[in-house]
Amino acid sequence: MALSAADLPALYTLLVNSMSQDESVRKPAEAALSQSENRPGFCSCLMEVITAKDLVSQVDIRLMASVYFKNSINRYWRKRRDSSGISSEEKQHLKQKLLSHLREENNQIAQMLAVLISKIARFDYPREWPELFSFLAQQLQSADVLTSHRLFMILFRTLKELSTKRLTADQRTFAEISSHLFEFCWRLWQSDIQTILHGFSTISQSYGSSAVEQHHDDLYLTCERCLFCLKIICQLVISGFQSDAKCIQEIRPVKEVSPVLLNAAQSFLPYYTSFQSRHPKFWDFIKKACTKLMKVLVAIQQRHPYSFGDTCVLQPVLNFCLNKITDPEPDVLAFAQFLIKCMVMVKSVLECKEYKPSLTGRVMDENSVTLEQMKKNNSNAVAGVLTSLLPKERIVLLCNILIRSDLEEWYENSEAFHHEQDMVQWTEKLRPCAEALYIVLFENHSQLLAPIVVSILQEAMNGCPTSVTEITPGLLLKDAAYGAAAYVYYELSNYLSFKDWFDGALSLELSNDHPNMRIIHRKVALILGQWVSEIKNDIKRPVYCALIRMLQDKDLSVRLAACRSLCLHVEDASFSEKDFSDLLPVCWVSCFNLVKEVQEFDSKVQVLNLISVLLGHVNEVIPFANNLMQFFQMVWEESSGESLLQIQLLIALRNFVVALGYQSPSCYAMLLPILQKGIDINGPDELNLLEDSMLLWEATISHAPTMVPQLLAYFPCLVEILERNFDQLQVAVDITEGYIILGGREFLSMHASSVARLLDLIVGNVNDRGLLSTLPVIDILIQCFPTEVPPLISSTLQKLVVICLCGGDDKDPSKTAVKASSAAILARIWVMNTNYLAQLTSEPSLSSLLQQTGVAIEDNILLCLVDIWLDKDCELGN
Repeated sequence: MALSAADLPALYTLLVNSMSQDESVRKPAEAALSQSENRPGFCSCLMEVITAKDLVSQVDIRLMASVYFKNSINRYWRKRRDSSGISSEEKQHLKQKLLSHLREENNQIAQMLAVLISKIARFDYPREWPELFSFLAQQLQSADVLTSHRLFMILFRTLKELSTKRLTADQRTFAEISSHLFEFCWRLWQSDIQTILHGFSTISQSYGSSAVEQHHDDLYLTCERCLFCLKIICQLVISGFQSDAKCIQEIRPVKEVSPVLLNAAQSFLPYYTSFQSRHPKFWDFIKKACTKLMKVLVAIQQRHPYSFGDTCVLQPVLNFCLNKITDPEPDVLAFAQFLIKCMVMVKSVLECKEYKPSLTGRVMDENSVTLEQMKKNNSNAVAGVLTSLLPKERIVLLCNILIRSDLEEWYENSEAFHHEQDMVQWTEKLRPCAEALYIVLFENHSQLLAPIVVSILQEAMNGCPTSVTEITPGLLLKDAAYGAAAYVYYELSNYLSFKDWFDGALSLELSNDHPNMRIIHRKVALILGQWVSEIKNDIKRPVYCALIRMLQDKDLSVRLAACRSLCLHVEDASFSEKDFSDLLPVCWVSCFNLVKEVQEFDSKVQVLNLISVLLGHVNEVIPFANNLMQFFQMVWEESSGESLLQIQLLIALRNFVVALGYQSPSCYAMLLPILQKGIDINGPDELNLLEDSMLLWEATISHAPTMVPQLLAYFPCLVEILERNFDQLQVAVDITEGYIILGGREFLSMHASSVARLLDLIVGNVNDRGLLSTLPVIDILIQCFPTEVPPLISSTLQKLVVICLCGGDDKDPSKTAVKASSAAILARIWVMNTNYLAQLTSEPSLSSLLQQTGVAIEDNILLCLVDIWLDKDCELGN
């Protein structure tokens, strides 16, 4: 039954109750709303609630109605098999209602309305809603500041939604939209920029004037509209044109837009410092605008590298960014996010593969220019621009600037500082971003910069002796130089002897225990990990000792750096267990202590990873088994809800079980409850933990000397797992084989029905590869229990008979192998339990199954099988 205007009061009450803190009120309301979602008129009623003038102040109710409206669009806008969906008449009404309510004053509601329009546009544009963009463009012609702001919000959301559609027809449609909207949006954005800059100039000259402050709201709305317009322009240029790296065609808007975006950023920067305390709203806009402008330039460069590589674009943009990095004004120094974006731009240009000079020869047919030749010509042209922008002196200067950075954030939180340096969010912090740019710069100019880096290293070590205790410029330079040398070890090893460096400097640094030396100790730990391939046998032992010593440092950042470097050494192919074995006791204890002291989730995962790696690479585990069990138990209890940490623990436990071998039952009291939770498909973390829990289960069975009752009781879980899907089929097959061999007759008597169900579930429902992994388990079962098993798995055996008799493609190796293996299993039953096979082949159910699969059998089924066994082309095996 359809909802109408008469149902609005009841719907309003349900929306109010759905937000109640009282569960007895909220739950029935949510259930009633859920039941009404697919009723005709539901969305129309919601729209009335959202736009009702007497509900303007009740933002929370309107927002809740918007959420239900959005969910209904996702579920019912398209017709579904279980629902007729929203009617065409109601859809038309809703679209008209949405477009008639453009001047929404509440920003949250306006955002939700924009989302609703974008969701509908994804389904209906252009076929069912062709007039959408022309209507929005028409409204923009006469809109006031607020209405135009809302219109651009709608345009942005809608274009963002449409740009994610990947079909060729959809991309063609987006290109058409781009061609119609670009000029208008571009002109309006430029006009807004001039209005904003004029307003900022007036504000800065008339501080405190009430007459000027009255216009702040309109100016701020213009600022917001300008940001939306900039995002739209970015979408139109990025998604409205095929990448010029593929089509090798000049994208005209790139040349038109990019220099103007750069000029806008340059014009905003002078206001950054002066507005910070006086005009925080506009200061916040300047931050957003400047970083967004640079972000758009980076996006354009990455999408259209050849058009961006034109001298009129690349030269001013790259020159600006390089100047800001090498000689920043005070405003830029205080504006770290903008400086980061400048570094990201330079990095993007330096590592752009389209800008690398081509090494291929010239084209033989000079009358026709191929696509590859055009790419080569463009690359060589851009390479020339880069060469002029980056002469040797500027490269060396940039290298020096990037290396010599500060360490202000260390003292706030050394553990967080460690992860900030190591995590992939290098675009969010200045120092990791500088290091990332330095690495790319070095890779591009290694022959020029390697001697420079070595000279900076020598300068730093000569200017700051290992006995220093104060944080001086010399100490910070040494830290920076050590970091620079660590990151490019692959090239510096040709200029620097690691043994001499370690003996003459690095090892001596660690003898200075002053707290300020943690800065250098962390970099020494980093170096020892990065240079692992250059650490030869005669120096392995001192390096291991140094890392273990740093694993006990008072500073968490030093200890975590040592932890990571130890992982690299233990995993290295030339790891020397002989030189490390006596350090194991201290290493275990240090790891246990470190896990207790760290607070960050990433720290715990990192330490667990080291423990897991150690368990996988060292032999002497049993003497430390009790301590490890206590540690694993503690971590599991404290990791509730932290599935990533629990995954790392499951990996470590698997290595622990493998290391213990046939002594693994000693850890069952700790291990089996963890395993039971991991393989429970009804557990809260099943999706995250199941794969690693299955691998732990397989390792436990494989290394168990005997079957224990707890393990025996877990087998039905395997059937439940495979009933859900076959993602873990191979591991499940290995586990089943372990149960058969280890559990023997006791296993079969307890889980006969589960075994039959498992095999019947697999055979006939998996592909040939899955069958080939499963059939050996059936063969083992029959070998172990030739009398008991065949009657138990009769349904599975009938399927094998069908596989043997249905023919198939003899040219397909997989199908031939499946047929041969199936025939071999049936032959084994014929030899070991002749009467049963005769009985099986004479059952009416088998004949019925053969008929259903289209197999015509004129002779006795058993005789047909004999023919297959005797067929010289069927490799049965013994």
